[in-house]
Amino acid sequence: MKEKTKNINTYGRYSGLFVFVTVLFVTAIITANIIAVKLFQLPQIALPWVKDLSFILPAGILVFPLSYIIGDVLTEVYGFRAARKVIWLAFFCNAVAVLFIWLGGIIPPAGAWDHQESYKVILGYAPRLLIGSFAGYLVGGLCNSFVLSRVKILTKGRWLWMRTIGSTILGQGLDSVLFITIAFAGALPGGVLVELVFTQWIVKVLYEVAVTPATYVVVGYLKKKEQLDTVDHDVKLSPLSLLR
Repeated sequence: MKEKTKNINTYGRYSGLFVFVTVLFVTAIITANIIAVKLFQLPQIALPWVKDLSFILPAGILVFPLSYIIGDVLTEVYGFRAARKVIWLAFFCNAVAVLFIWLGGIIPPAGAWDHQESYKVILGYAPRLLIGSFAGYLVGGLCNSFVLSRVKILTKGRWLWMRTIGSTILGQGLDSVLFITIAFAGALPGGVLVELVFTQWIVKVLYEVAVTPATYVVVGYLKKKEQLDTVDHDVKLSPLSLLR
């Protein structure tokens, strides 16, 4: 595959499409953390190795897998360097949101406002949940982008479906293991932890599989409009390198 070298930063400004995709990515991350406090349950299913598996999931799963899909789009079209910057940007924006939500909770409420406890219940973050969420997001998101970038070179840009699903299996697996382990280890039995990891991981992967046709459409559209199809031959793949 011949690499197209047009830069997304044309004439000192990022393209409107790149900015739109970035904003959508950041919005998905912040929204997922806010609504994750609500739990819902899918109908029980029976698997050969698990009896009556209960899919109890946070509402954040409705939007969080979207961040991986957008991450796939960013890496496929704009490259690992751009995707890495966006992942760190979303991490920073999420930290800012958490900080001000926390500050909003600790300031004294007005006497006529009697919803302080509700605020704490819905928007309050336990430290372990935050650490687990941040660790899982960073490791999983960067792994997803890294794998997609490397396999694109190995496959010479073919089999996008295999690259997006394969990278999601690894990235979402790491995310689920880190988040559940850090947030709930010691508070829940080992068997329950394994079930939580498995249910979140399988639902997220199935989400990716279901929207693969849409991913093809979006990637094709962006490549055509941006005249860009980045292959990361000479890009430093360190997750901590933000400038190169």
